[in-house]
Amino acid sequence: MVEVHFQQVESKAQKEQAGTLIREYLDWLHERVKHDYGIAFDVNAMVESDLSDPRKFRPPEGRFYLAQYDNTIAGVGCLKKLAEGVGEVQRMYVLPAFRGKGIGRAIVDRLVAEARLIGYCQLKLESLVFLHEAHSLYKSVGFRDIERYTDNSMEAYQAKAQLDRYYSITIFMEMNL
Repeated sequence: MVEVHFQQVESKAQKEQAGTLIREYLDWLHERVKHDYGIAFDVNAMVESDLSDPRKFRPPEGRFYLAQYDNTIAGVGCLKKLAEGVGEVQRMYVLPAFRGKGIGRAIVDRLVAEARLIGYCQLKLESLVFLHEAHSLYKSVGFRDIERYTDNSMEAYQAKAQLDRYYSITIFMEMNL
């Protein structure tokens, strides 16, 4: 059993660590979708929103975790309220050097457990089509593919003219709790 410890992001230092991980993840995604699909999104606005919006990933309706493995910050995972009774998993990322150690599973298991504690009846997420390993992980805990849902996160971070193209490379998933 992998021993992963979780820290709720609260302090300035934790926000800086989380911001570094989220920026690395989003920069990588941005470069990939820009190169492969010609789609751009505002990484800076996303990171700023993640770190400064007091309602987005914070208790009581959200969670913002750093995942620690072997005394080192190895990943991040977030949960936010999407609608009444519905949560959304966001920003799940494990640093490349720590992949294959069960950290991603520990993060998603923690987020699902927390969603149940909060009282959510359903969890949703969106993911890009090329993130096959992530899709396998999500399906292994009970997520299934669905049609696009409203109020997904990317609407606020890219040009409206690009949204249809973005949706064409996006997988939407949900699970009942």
